[in-house]
Amino acid sequence: MSLNDPISNLLTIIRNGSQIRKETVDIPGSKMAGNILQIFKDNGYIEDFRFMKNNVQGTFKVYLKYDGKKSTITGLKKISKSGLRVYVEASSIPKVLNGLGTAVMSTSKGVISGREARKLNIGGEVLCHIW
Repeated sequence: MSLNDPISNLLTIIRNGSQIRKETVDIPGSKMAGNILQIFKDNGYIEDFRFMKNNVQGTFKVYLKYDGKKSTITGLKKISKSGLRVYVEASSIPKVLNGLGTAVMSTSKGVISGREARKLNIGGEVLCHIW
């Protein structure tokens, strides 16, 4: 599998795993993936994740979260793509589903959620939406 866009790869693996009700999925390790997964965990979309070290780059084992038989993740969407980056100012940070979802942003303070970026009053690149 080629890894041209690791964020799209992460979102696709999580989306596919939750659709077929897998308990865990493995994602190639990187700092960016770790930061995004931490936001997902803090907002209650995944149960937990662990870094599994191997001889190359390592992988994250992500424990998906379900309410009964239904996944807590109903949608994932990549916003900023490699061919079209999407940057927003602090005043125009998007609210996902009127505040029910979460926007993940890359800012000068690191990878943070849209709510945190609004509190800190900083803009940045919108990476993805999760709801």
